[in-house]
Amino acid sequence: MRWDIFCTVVDNLGDIGVCWRLGRHLAAEEGAEVRLWVDDLVTFRRLAPALDPALESQWLGDLEVRHWTRPFPETGVADVVVETFGCDLPASYIETMKAGPRAPVWINLEYLSAESWVNRYHALPSPQPPLTKYFYFPGFVQGTGGVLMEKNLRQRRDAFQADAAEQARFLESLGVQARGPDELLVSMFCYPQAPTPALFDAWEAAGQPVRVIAFADTPTAQALVAAGLASGGRRGRFSGRIVPFLSQDDYDRVLWSCDWNFVRGEDSFVRAQWAARPFVWQAYPQQGDAHRIKMQSFLARYLGASVMGSSAGLVDLWAAWNGLLPEARIAPAWAVCMATRNGIGGIARQWPVQLEALGGLAGNLARFCSDRV
Repeated sequence: MRWDIFCTVVDNLGDIGVCWRLGRHLAAEEGAEVRLWVDDLVTFRRLAPALDPALESQWLGDLEVRHWTRPFPETGVADVVVETFGCDLPASYIETMKAGPRAPVWINLEYLSAESWVNRYHALPSPQPPLTKYFYFPGFVQGTGGVLMEKNLRQRRDAFQADAAEQARFLESLGVQARGPDELLVSMFCYPQAPTPALFDAWEAAGQPVRVIAFADTPTAQALVAAGLASGGRRGRFSGRIVPFLSQDDYDRVLWSCDWNFVRGEDSFVRAQWAARPFVWQAYPQQGDAHRIKMQSFLARYLGASVMGSSAGLVDLWAAWNGLLPEARIAPAWAVCMATRNGIGGIARQWPVQLEALGGLAGNLARFCSDRV
């Protein structure tokens, strides 16, 4: 099948991160012919260094990347048309869809959420004669589309995490030296609102040595610079290291290498779950603290009956990191997490097993569309 995936780069890297993974999975694993239409190739290049932002059309591996320009160029319509996150297709493209001899399968790929209403709305049709649009929801339970997962993900992760020498070689290639005795390695990718100073203070005062990996030109890297930790400096037993902004595959390896991962948005949120390591998610901040519901809905599924047990500190840490509790709660929450790390680690290892049982989003979507072409 031929696929057109449309993406507008709204939140820096979140939307394009998901679309880039989806397109790659469809092309490599489902045999799809994919055109990925993106309006901001400069930002896209941060995730795909081989991309040339000056080109209107180019091939990256098995899929074609097209610059989504305005006015939109005349082009044929694919068998499956995916507008991601309500980005609104070009009006001229919709008219071409209507005029064709056979209507394409039109998908609105929605944002990922653990909220209970997602199941009720997943895959519902929206008639727009002579076309029909389907709203397709990723999710964490049966009755949703699942999350993005390449077919050999668990095997690659397990092999890498079992090979300490390979991890050390990879980290050294980024300028991250071997960890010291009992040192925690933490990756951090956050929004500017994150209370990084409070967390840095907690790490400085804690007995456990911590080294944080930040990525160039991100808010965490800026926070390390402001804290005087950009060039290998230390505060107590806390230190930092800024590494280049990485491709998606190398970012996965960082997540697999670290003991804890702080992530944001959607794409890194999912990849941290697949890493099977403890993590803290910063949801996209919304007015009226609407992101509180998204965070709480996910934690309820992720932690299950363990909320009042080994994960109590994790709940407080997530809430404070998302601005839903005072920053003063970060230090005691971190201390509780360190005291209950074995239980938290067990949750992190078990959760991907549940996700894998749902099937990957790309495969689930491909089957849904093939039944309707």
